[in-house]
Amino acid sequence: MIQKPDLAEQVGDALRDHGIAAAITALVGGAIALLAAVTRKAFTNDAMLARLDKELSAERDRVDRRRAEDRESDADRLARIETDIRAMRDLMFDAFRRGRSD
Repeated sequence: MIQKPDLAEQVGDALRDHGIAAAITALVGGAIALLAAVTRKAFTNDAMLARLDKELSAERDRVDRRRAEDRESDADRLARIETDIRAMRDLMFDAFRRGRSD
């Protein structure tokens, strides 16, 4: 008499018969998933680096503009100081000449 295998035996037979194919499929699928994750991460990092580079460039431009404005204001302030010094020097020189002629 032939005995019909039950469900557990059928599952065991299927795993035994197709186990290598399933393992290879899982390995290939896992490798593809890993490759996709690495590629996505690389593109994300590239995009992040590009964004940071853009922000850095904008920050450098802002700092350069600020420095140029600071240099202009410093030059104006120094010009006013030099004008005041010359005016005081001329005033003192005139006072000294008047004091000597008296």
